[in-house]
Amino acid sequence: MPELPEVETIANGLHKRVAGDRIESIWVGSKPEPLKSSAREISATLEGAQVEGVRRVGKHIVFDLRSPGTLDSSQWIVHLGMTGRMLVANPEAELPKHTHLVAKLHSGRELRFVDPRRFGRLEVRRGSFSGPGAEPLQITAEDFAQLFHRSKAPIKAALLNQNLLHGVGNIYADEALFRAGIRPRRRANTLTRTQLARLLAGLQKVLRAAIAAGGSSVSDYVDADGEAGLFQIQHRVYGREGKPCARCKTPIKKIVLGGRGTHYCPRCQK
Repeated sequence: MPELPEVETIANGLHKRVAGDRIESIWVGSKPEPLKSSAREISATLEGAQVEGVRRVGKHIVFDLRSPGTLDSSQWIVHLGMTGRMLVANPEAELPKHTHLVAKLHSGRELRFVDPRRFGRLEVRRGSFSGPGAEPLQITAEDFAQLFHRSKAPIKAALLNQNLLHGVGNIYADEALFRAGIRPRRRANTLTRTQLARLLAGLQKVLRAAIAAGGSSVSDYVDADGEAGLFQIQHRVYGREGKPCARCKTPIKKIVLGGRGTHYCPRCQK
């Protein structure tokens, strides 16, 4: 599933391509699973609206919309799920299988939502969408410590709790815990403020590095141009089970924690 850096990369790419454009018409497919709002609501909100901008909130792509000639604003919110893609295409380009929405733009291009497994979600709403948890790239060390100091959950599971901290997923939780020297099974409430500050610094560093590299392509992820990310070549633990740790040469271990594959160095992480 695309995580914060991948969604940030896609949102930035979409913003460059469609900000200022107007949505002239909408086609919505017949599959109900991707529709968190009804097809009628989606069409009514999107058709005729101008795209003011595109940004990331947690793991969501948010299109800020404005109805022409009015002050009315709304938002189109896209969650990519596991295999969802948002693509800007020329109308003559072949329509991919599993396309669930096509927005025809005033510029002549099309904005397409494609999702083979249909775990992605499309929603429209009035007002501002802020997401369920804190933003990891903006949170302070003090507020970060407050999120976890009472939690008895393993710190890896706590990092993945989107109601606490939104946008962090499996890859970057593993990578941040390695950089902070913390084992994934450690209970969150046993970590000192110094350790939590180190974890936040590691998390923010790895997220920013991944954004700069265009995200990690380990499965289906591509950006708004259909290009793969490059950060997977910088992974230090994720997907490297059995390979030597870059620091100490101890083989990286993989366990299952909370139903998620979890990677760590048994020597470097305590």
